[in-house]
Amino acid sequence: MKYDGIIFDLDGTLWDSSEGVLYTWDHVLRAQPDVTHIPGKAELESVMGLGAEELTEKLMPYLPLERRLEIFNACAVFECEHLSVHGGRLYPHLIETLEALSKEHPLFIVSNCPDGYIQSFLKAHDTAKFIQDFECIGRTGKPKSENIRLIAERNGLQNPVYVGDTQWDCDAATAAGVPFIFAAYGFGKVENKPAIQDPAELPGLV
Repeated sequence: MKYDGIIFDLDGTLWDSSEGVLYTWDHVLRAQPDVTHIPGKAELESVMGLGAEELTEKLMPYLPLERRLEIFNACAVFECEHLSVHGGRLYPHLIETLEALSKEHPLFIVSNCPDGYIQSFLKAHDTAKFIQDFECIGRTGKPKSENIRLIAERNGLQNPVYVGDTQWDCDAATAAGVPFIFAAYGFGKVENKPAIQDPAELPGLV
């Protein structure tokens, strides 16, 4: 066994929730009198994986931070409620791959998302049975690199690997001292790292 644990990013790695996120953000933002621009799908996809402050700075730079975070929290609550029922688009072969991997490796999720978002994925798609632990900035207030380290420490991992789809994910894994595998089917682009074009390729690398 090459690694003693596999830690996944969520958006762009396990699922694409952009349609549900677009719907919920559109619903909440249109009700805010001081929001002057409603982001489209491409804009939302471009900020997935960022923390709340940076994400809202890119989407609503004309509003003060306190107001941006208030709107973000309202969006997050509705988003998690919606996704826990309706789910997102799972990448091909994901369930079979998670099931196979979980028989050989403990599996985890670390994502820059509000508390409740990872739980929505686990509930909507019945994937909690594959995931032993998870962490997010919404629970700890810590960046992704620190949450990767936290998961490793909490679960006694000596040599985990992080699987993600953006350069931000790669940078977080590097900062955490953890090897990285690039999910090339997701939202981002990463060079000079081991890559998979389909989740089903992952067992061959771990």
